[in-house]
Amino acid sequence: MDFSRYEKLRTLVCANFSEQTRALVDEALEYADGKLAGLVRYDGSPLLEHAAAVASIVISEVGLGRNSTISAILHDVVRLAHKQLPAEEFLALSADIRKRFGDQVVGITLGLANISELKLKVAKEQADNFRDLIVSYSEDPRVILIKLADRLEVMRSLEMFPREKWRKKSWESMNLYAQIAHKLGLYSIKSELEDIALKYLEPKDYEHVVTKLEESAEERKAFIGRFLVPIEQRLNRLGIKYHIKSRTKSIFSIWNKMHKQHVPFEGVYDIFAIRIIIDCPQEAEKQLCWTAYSVVTDFYTPNPKRMRDWISIPKSNGYESLHTTVSAEGRWVEVQIRTERMDAVAERGIAAHWRYKGVNQGAQTSEMWLGHLRELIEDTTHSLAQRFDAKPASGEIFVFTPNGDLRKLPEGATLLDFAFDIHTSLGSTCVGGRVNGRAVPIREQLRNGDIVEITTQKNQTPKSDWLSLVVTSKARNKIKSYLREEQAKHTRMGREELERKLKNWKFAITIDEAVAYLAKYFKLRLGTEVYALIATQKLDFGSIKEILSRHLSGEAEEERRAAAAEIERQKAALHGTQEKAAPQDALVIDDDISKIQYKLAKCCNPIKGDDVFGFVTISAGITIHRCDCPNAKRMRENYPYRVIDARWRQSTEGAFRVTIRIVAADTTGMANHITEVIVRDLKLGIRSMNFAPAGNGCVAGEVAVEVPGTAVVDTLIHQIMRIKGVQRAYRVN
Repeated sequence: MDFSRYEKLRTLVCANFSEQTRALVDEALEYADGKLAGLVRYDGSPLLEHAAAVASIVISEVGLGRNSTISAILHDVVRLAHKQLPAEEFLALSADIRKRFGDQVVGITLGLANISELKLKVAKEQADNFRDLIVSYSEDPRVILIKLADRLEVMRSLEMFPREKWRKKSWESMNLYAQIAHKLGLYSIKSELEDIALKYLEPKDYEHVVTKLEESAEERKAFIGRFLVPIEQRLNRLGIKYHIKSRTKSIFSIWNKMHKQHVPFEGVYDIFAIRIIIDCPQEAEKQLCWTAYSVVTDFYTPNPKRMRDWISIPKSNGYESLHTTVSAEGRWVEVQIRTERMDAVAERGIAAHWRYKGVNQGAQTSEMWLGHLRELIEDTTHSLAQRFDAKPASGEIFVFTPNGDLRKLPEGATLLDFAFDIHTSLGSTCVGGRVNGRAVPIREQLRNGDIVEITTQKNQTPKSDWLSLVVTSKARNKIKSYLREEQAKHTRMGREELERKLKNWKFAITIDEAVAYLAKYFKLRLGTEVYALIATQKLDFGSIKEILSRHLSGEAEEERRAAAAEIERQKAALHGTQEKAAPQDALVIDDDISKIQYKLAKCCNPIKGDDVFGFVTISAGITIHRCDCPNAKRMRENYPYRVIDARWRQSTEGAFRVTIRIVAADTTGMANHITEVIVRDLKLGIRSMNFAPAGNGCVAGEVAVEVPGTAVVDTLIHQIMRIKGVQRAYRVN
């Protein structure tokens, strides 16, 4: 093969690896050249040139070792074979690579092939999930680092790709891969991916920022020169070894700040930063960094809000630096202070912890920093907190809809969980589905990367046993909600049907008494279960009529005797307490009747002045109801022998609680106007007040007021209706 095409890579290999590794790299190049023979890129160059360029980035910009370099060279070989070859042929190829280059190379290249086959969708709201999915496919932490190098090479060569691919690859680079690079401390790769992506996504904005940077370059250079003069003089006098870099903010960062803060280019004040890099032993790092900080702040005033100390407590990805922003000549300047070692880490991520000068580059060291990488990604609280075992550490899986949308579910989630996650109606009518083209039942557990399709039927409804088939709270809550609604519907339907039948049968029994007896008869815990049996036609009315008839025939006479005895007792008490003018057997309601036990009914809340009657209960004395009470007709028809006349004593004093329903315009001070009318004008006491928005610019609520009688209620309602903005006011039971 023609090795001259790959001289840059071979030079890097010679500078960084042993003779044995150099031989293996050449073998990998020859092997890949044979497998990829005749395959070219969009510009006509051999496909292997892409792999060689990725390997160069892996060595020089990420800092990976031998196995990663060989994996980068072979990744297209495995990717194409995984996609095109039958299973037996692919296994044979994998065995050949394993024999030549080892198990680790096979594992890494297969991980890269899996990521390449993901159908990533341009969807901002799903970016986090796609980032998690990419990382979850990395069984070895080197996989994601090589994938970043691969994407960087693609973006650098994007001009050769068909125009229709530009936007998708740029969106992925900006929203997925750049964010992963940032989390791993690969800031230079992150910035370059974002800048190139911006060039293709927003070309006019990109050119505008580039032009502005070029126009202001000379002015910035002169300003930096003036800014550094006193700092350099003091550092030289102190004998500190250092060098200074000036770093211009990335094009994407400038554009992003302009976009978010709605400012022009001139409104971005931290366009560049000064970096003071100190050369010193590791034990003297903190002391000398803080010495340099004091030198800078002696000459320029710092902004305390922009102070960042990542030397005392480094970032989780290993980043160490001291940042301060100072004022000079009316503008803000960011100053970064760090050592040579810290700068290497900042430039090349955590690999530089173990690749810094003077550190052995052997396999053991490589394992040390790879172990640190594992800890970083597993310990971080960001969405990249994943184990490298082909599934996320947090117990989550990622599955696809047929059109490529990504859904995140907990591990153990079933087809039914997925259906409810898509939409409640889809879950409620789910009868099964297909996973990766295979028909499955609703209880089928899903796995990472599955493509799931749901099958529904119109007559399907949630069942109580579905609760044991789901693990997500969303599915569980939707199923419970449906079951509660069904129970309420059955209760309503069953009650209405039973009430209608009892009326037709002319049974002298209330519906509540009938249901209580039926529940006892069938050994049911709740009356609602009786209603459900009726609504679902599991209990027929022929059986109900027979059961209630036997019950009533045996107990009616006994109950009638007991009621008659109670009425006689109550009437006897009445004779000693009636006013002389009162008709015989009429109950006069008084505040001070010690011999008669009675109470005001809660169903209609009678007050003095209302037309009322008494109803004798078996165990609770007499209940006073309004004549227009909703229950009056039923009580008079079914229990005429329990009804007695009643009226209010003329001299009765005291307070009765009445509730007024009010609907009014939602204007400021409406509640105060109502309160003033009740308390100040009518001298009545308010016991509760509750208002809430009712739509259409209105509020509605109830006011509980203590009144001496019905005459006052009419006055109260009249006065409330006179308040401007009040639309309705009426008494409620």
